[in-house]
Amino acid sequence: MQRIRVLVVDDHRIFAESLAAALAAEQDVDVAAAGSAPAALRNLDRAATDGRRFDVLLADADLAAPLLAVPAQAAVREAAPRGCPRDGIALVSGLRTSHPYLRTVVLADRDDARRAAAALQAGASGWVAKDCSLSRLLAVIRGVLRDETHLPPALLTGVLRELTAARKHRSESERLVESLTPREREVLRCMVAGLGRKAVAERLFLSPHTVRTHMQNVLGKLGVHSTLAAVALARRAGVGPVELEAAAVAASVPVP
Repeated sequence: MQRIRVLVVDDHRIFAESLAAALAAEQDVDVAAAGSAPAALRNLDRAATDGRRFDVLLADADLAAPLLAVPAQAAVREAAPRGCPRDGIALVSGLRTSHPYLRTVVLADRDDARRAAAALQAGASGWVAKDCSLSRLLAVIRGVLRDETHLPPALLTGVLRELTAARKHRSESERLVESLTPREREVLRCMVAGLGRKAVAERLFLSPHTVRTHMQNVLGKLGVHSTLAAVALARRAGVGPVELEAAAVAASVPVP
């Protein structure tokens, strides 16, 4: 019998351990609990190193902001739409890159179509109420391993509406990004990576004044008034950051 390895992540330690104990009663489930995002990452990395990687992660939607490695920070910051808390959903987004084999399910205290849609966009395979039955949760765990997506029926209409709106925003964002010149797109990717004007100038072998002009042109063509807004739009359009050494990212300071 093939066993399913599950990791429960919730900063309410009693809940995490209680849920883990309930799941462990199943003959085909091996389960562990973590009380924070950093603890979860350590568990995942250790399991992968030992050749016993986890199959499914159950993450609290209201988990405290995860502390991920520097290269993942840009992805985490833009994991959820504007106004959506950077929490368990951000953890899910970071894991999509670092542990692509892992199926993730978000556990929530309440139904919220906007956040559920954000979770799916971040890479989650399901959104489940914390007070659902154990049989329901087990069905979701086994379902996501078959590449199914699970949502409460009451959320389906709202989530579809949110995802449709997100696709519309993405199309508009892509159109705006296409209006940039190749050099401006390169500058935008540096902005997405969190580089300040001086760092961009050094990377692209340009003067700070020239970089300033390019950044102003980028903001103007994208129709935004700040670097953060430009980065958010770029993310919606699928524009990724330039590849950087971790030290370079840590040393960079975004332009306000």
